[in-house]
Amino acid sequence: MKKLNVGIVGYGFMGRAHSNAYRKVNNFFDLEHQPVLKAACARSPDNAKAFADKWGYESVETDWRKLIARDDIELIDICTPNNTHAEIAIAAAKAGKMILCEKPLALNAKEAEKMVAAVEKAKVQNMVWYNYRRCPAVVLAKQLVDEGKLGRIFHYRAKFLQDWTINPDLPQGGTGLWRLDVKAAGSGVTGDLLAHCIDTAMWLNGSIDQVSAMTETFVKERKHNLTGKVEKVGIDDACAFLARFTNGSLATFESTRYARGHKALYTFEINGEHASIFWDLHDLHRLQYFDHRDEGRLRGWRSIHVSDGDQPYMKNWWVPGLQIGYEHTFIHQVADFLQGLADDKPAKPDFKDGLATDYVTDAVLQSAKTGQWEKVRKVK
Repeated sequence: MKKLNVGIVGYGFMGRAHSNAYRKVNNFFDLEHQPVLKAACARSPDNAKAFADKWGYESVETDWRKLIARDDIELIDICTPNNTHAEIAIAAAKAGKMILCEKPLALNAKEAEKMVAAVEKAKVQNMVWYNYRRCPAVVLAKQLVDEGKLGRIFHYRAKFLQDWTINPDLPQGGTGLWRLDVKAAGSGVTGDLLAHCIDTAMWLNGSIDQVSAMTETFVKERKHNLTGKVEKVGIDDACAFLARFTNGSLATFESTRYARGHKALYTFEINGEHASIFWDLHDLHRLQYFDHRDEGRLRGWRSIHVSDGDQPYMKNWWVPGLQIGYEHTFIHQVADFLQGLADDKPAKPDFKDGLATDYVTDAVLQSAKTGQWEKVRKVK
């Protein structure tokens, strides 16, 4: 088995999710490559060491530049705030390292374009962590769409609702709260939550042609953890937009962090001429399916429990009927990346796919400013 030495930058929520995936993937998937947790990098030596000890990394770095310069590191995993993605990824590409980068790919499409150019020039393997593509039920939805089960697509609707920023006393910036700081995040729910919805939507239903959006920042000022001052909030707390897909279908997207009672309600529904499908992250192992060609008194929506061995990824897990969870989507993504190395067929989504999503989010934010429909740029 070939060893693949991993250097991870960042130790937060995503650092844990990715590390768990590297540790578990070879236990459940038969692959030619095995990730080796070689080094963990964070600015704080104590935090880096604590993370490395807990997850089994062999060494620690406090400067990502030193991590990239190491000859024993083959893959750089970027789990840092959005404003650092481009600099780290471009440097890693120049050093000939493979790169896995958290989403969104960059602060904006301009930065993302530079990242795409860097990995293409260096010809290094790359991937963006849009993990919801790896939910078995979502992959089954993709298969049904590609097989023509739904027929012509008319509508796509998605929403991602949370409630964790309603408290006006919640500060912005710093560890854990960088997503509320526009300088670190680039945007609010648009880049954080809707980016997931957009990536999934374009994977399932093709490219988005144009958008019309509105955003709102409900709490206009918050204390900043780094400066200690009350500062203007630059991110969007809520966003809703209309979209037209290139295939002619219409879409609605909605996201907010002000939906009391919702922690991570992500759903999508697709309506076609023959059938409809619906998926809910809170019930992620199920796909709801309706086919109008079903006849008889028992016609109606069916609930497909995606746990059988002939359904996506499930043969690698438990016996039929036993479901899996959120953390398994990251394991699936690592497995697909490693299989792509073996087959010389890079797995998706790659940096170009990440750029396509950033083009949409940029257009959404621009539309919210202009109050007009905005065309979405296409990746060359």
